[in-house]
Amino acid sequence: MSTQVPEPEREQTASDIVGAALGGAARRAGLDPNESSATGKVVWSAMGGWRGILESVLPSLAFVILFTVRPEPLILPLGVSVGLAAVFTVVRLVQKSPPSAAIGGLVAAAAAAALALLTGRGEDNFVPGLITNAVYGSAMLVSALVGWSLIGLAVGFLMGEGTAWRSDRRKRRAFLWLGVAWAALFFARLAVQLPLYLAGDVTALGTLKLVMGLPLFAPLIAVTFLVVRALYPRASDAGDAARA
Repeated sequence: MSTQVPEPEREQTASDIVGAALGGAARRAGLDPNESSATGKVVWSAMGGWRGILESVLPSLAFVILFTVRPEPLILPLGVSVGLAAVFTVVRLVQKSPPSAAIGGLVAAAAAAALALLTGRGEDNFVPGLITNAVYGSAMLVSALVGWSLIGLAVGFLMGEGTAWRSDRRKRRAFLWLGVAWAALFFARLAVQLPLYLAGDVTALGTLKLVMGLPLFAPLIAVTFLVVRALYPRASDAGDAARA
């Protein structure tokens, strides 16, 4: 009797690893196109609901208000900002809810505060955010232009097709423009905030960081989700269209 020799497992490529990581992050954020959720619910989930909004906004808002009212000693607004991020993290740990967003916010707030205390300049509290916008914007733009859009990699993993979307001209073009749109968001933040950082205008810098945060993030999440839904219609949607 002959025995079948199992085929060797395909070695994961860099694109597989990146796509899996991005897709996993998107699914944890509630951005799975396979789910039959309304666009508004998806956007709300991606922002983390009221808790996510508070965790994202309050530490920076507290810093801006306190620094504007009383810039010295610098440790006061920085301490309150980091303290709020720490409280959010502890609450999540106590309630046994996913703490990743709060922990990420705490680490970012602590690193930014440490840099500002080291230099003695309040505007340096925003340096990590400026670097993040530059890195994310560059990654989104370059990956889209070379045909390996990070948006496409994430969606391909979520939809179970890997990198097969690259052979579909319609999907490839859609992911190119989505990547460019996300890059434009990050670069717009950088273009507006960097001159304010160089001018040392902490109040304006902090205010515009908040204004250009979730209010711009949410619409782009909605557009991305709608485009992906159009590219990958669900079986139920296709059946409804056929019966119409």
